Amino acid sequence: MPTPAPKAFIFDVFGTVVDWRRGVAEEAARFYAARGIDADPFALADAWRDEYRPGMARVRHGERPYVPLDIIHRENLDFALEKLGLSEAFDAPSRDALNHAWEKLPAWPDSAEGLERLRAAGFVGTCSNGSVALMVRLARYAGLRWDAILGADTARDYKPSPITYRASAAALGLEPGEVMMVACHNNDLAAAAEAGLLTGWFPRPDEFGTGELIPADRDFDVMVDDIKALAARFGG
Repeated sequence: MPTPAPKAFIFDVFGTVVDWRRGVAEEAARFYAARGIDADPFALADAWRDEYRPGMARVRHGERPYVPLDIIHRENLDFALEKLGLSEAFDAPSRDALNHAWEKLPAWPDSAEGLERLRAAGFVGTCSNGSVALMVRLARYAGLRWDAILGADTARDYKPSPITYRASAAALGLEPGEVMMVACHNNDLAAAAEAGLLTGWFPRPDEFGTGELIPADRDFDVMVDDIKALAARFGG
């Protein structure tokens, strides 16, 4: 049965639209150079990202009230620096400044053009765990044009909680089945499908710097090579 044409496409951002690992590492490298630190900046990117899901899980499980991801990222930076033995090298103001690394992530080569083409087929927005403040600044930095910034701040909860996907659809005045969630992550799309959304998948082999393709673990509604191919599927 053909996939119905969505009225809106909402995107995971970190990993799917932008290269978080390279962006964080490049910003970390700048801070390292200013402090004479001889360490692998990609190790900090990885250690910082390792704390991402546990930090959000405490909100999703009701162990703390909702706080924007910027706050969780800042807390997680403390954990990552301690893990790498770099706590002494960064005072609080420098940690606050480094936390803005998540607003300075490069888009994948197909992202900006693909999103622009996809706008001919429907609304294009985020469904990210990033805050509105973070997403707006990142969009400016990476040259991304969104019709709407949606996700965790909209729902006051984090993916993969079902309310995050449904609240994003509702904010556009649409039913879940009229919206396609787009991501390179199986768990994100599986949760969106459970919430009633259509799903669009493509791979990002370089997200974790390995070049290793993490395949789809099920048949999603649309499976393509990248965002430009997704746009072409819907006439963009």
